Amino acid sequence: MIELLDVRYSYPRGAEALRGVALTIREGITSLVGPNGSGKTTILKISAGLLRPAAGQVLVDGSDLWSADPEERLRLRRSVVYVHESPVVMRGTVEENVAFGLRLRGVPDEEAREGVREAMEMLGLSQLASASARTLSAGQRQLVALARALAVSPRHLLLDEPTANLDRENRRRVARVLRTLAREGVSVAVATHDRLLALEISDRAVLIEDGLVAAEGGPSEVLEGL
Repeated sequence: MIELLDVRYSYPRGAEALRGVALTIREGITSLVGPNGSGKTTILKISAGLLRPAAGQVLVDGSDLWSADPEERLRLRRSVVYVHESPVVMRGTVEENVAFGLRLRGVPDEEAREGVREAMEMLGLSQLASASARTLSAGQRQLVALARALAVSPRHLLLDEPTANLDRENRRRVARVLRTLAREGVSVAVATHDRLLALEISDRAVLIEDGLVAAEGGPSEVLEGL
């Protein structure tokens, strides 16, 4: 579980992006919905420890992320994986890109290969294993970034517009994978403009407006007026 307690954040030379957000990302799938610039991406980045709030607390499984010592903070941050809407791929093959997080964590080669194989298989990427990652389409890059996240078996998975560049078949594939992860106990948060996706996969929806939580509850209830 990730908890944001009265979190505030301002970008340099910008208005206050979050104005006292209180939000819990628990097991299951939580959709963050709301207009552009409302604060959805900022919430995900703060939840992942990529941004430090100006005020408030970020608790990851009950531990204060920013009060923890460096070793504990690294452990907490590695339990959370954030996937950007326009993910970066590195030089090398798809397989090498998917393996990146596992190599960074020092996972033994055989175990890493198995994790990579499973992640690529889940997302229909097996046939692209030896392809150059930088030659892929935007949708394929999204799938590679998600496979890279899945390979490290995160406790918390935070996704920014994960289906934005995907065709119908791959949107359905990603939805199935996310539902499977949720059933296995992973807490998933998805920032999305895709109302149908939010209705289809979410256990809970949170409406973000002007840097605040405007409403939260069942997906149909929250999304009804959007």
